[in-house]
Amino acid sequence: MTDLTTPAQADGHLGVKRPAISFEFFPPKTEEMERNLWDTINRLAPLDPKFVSVTYGAGGSTRERTHSTIARILRETSLLPAAHLTCVGASRGEIDEIVDRYHQVGVRHIVGLRGDPPGGIGTPYSTRADGYQTSAELIAGIKKRHADIEVSVSAYPEKHPESRDFDADIDTLKAKVDAGATRAITQVFFDNDLYFRYLDRVRSRGIEIPIVPGIMPMHNFKQARNFVTRAGTTVPDWFASKFENLDDDAETRKLVAATVAAGQVQKLAKRGVDAFHFYTMNRADLVFAISHLLGIRAKTIQKAA
Repeated sequence: MTDLTTPAQADGHLGVKRPAISFEFFPPKTEEMERNLWDTINRLAPLDPKFVSVTYGAGGSTRERTHSTIARILRETSLLPAAHLTCVGASRGEIDEIVDRYHQVGVRHIVGLRGDPPGGIGTPYSTRADGYQTSAELIAGIKKRHADIEVSVSAYPEKHPESRDFDADIDTLKAKVDAGATRAITQVFFDNDLYFRYLDRVRSRGIEIPIVPGIMPMHNFKQARNFVTRAGTTVPDWFASKFENLDDDAETRKLVAATVAAGQVQKLAKRGVDAFHFYTMNRADLVFAISHLLGIRAKTIQKAA
């Protein structure tokens, strides 16, 4: 199987080309969280990620904090930031203004998402009547205003929880690609076979954009499991068993999380996957270690002037 993700970059430790990596952060709520985020960014920046993304809270609840974080990344680092943007809670005009603001400060990459239901996962989805109704509409709106903005989108190896079936789910992905998306990043998965089966379905529909695996090291397994299962991810019994009796043993849990995630990405890499997107949860330690095992070594990064 070939052309799974993106063009390779350089030789790595696994005897294959150096994988392209990217990181996801969320905007901080407090000064302490701000310091922690920037410690994380400064730790991971020398790994030379392809880009770093910053999430956007439900209903646009973190809009200004997302913008502030993106602007600071542009101002103080040489990293390429990707701003998350959703359809929820804003009119088309308001979203268009946000896109224009990002473009003005130098953002050339947006992760375009429909967004979760305003009432939370599992509740009925709705957005404003004068807003973008779907992620495909949002992507088309972004590309119409600024053709030089790259748009990444989401993909679901176990299908979106609201999709009728896989055919309908891939119809949605196809609509996003037709609207201008050039990369898809997957929801978290723990069984690599799910990813490869999904990739076969996508490619059979003529969708050729990179499908980048989204990887989440489970720093706090109990908490993370509750989060990912609500979003439709299956946590296999064999996976859960790795964390048995570790709820009160954070150090061992961290070692196990790193080992499990490293094993997953190394197995994906051996089967030709050459790009990974890490959901960091604003923590650097496990992601840095996993990247090292992929053969990715820190480089000296010059800060932007």
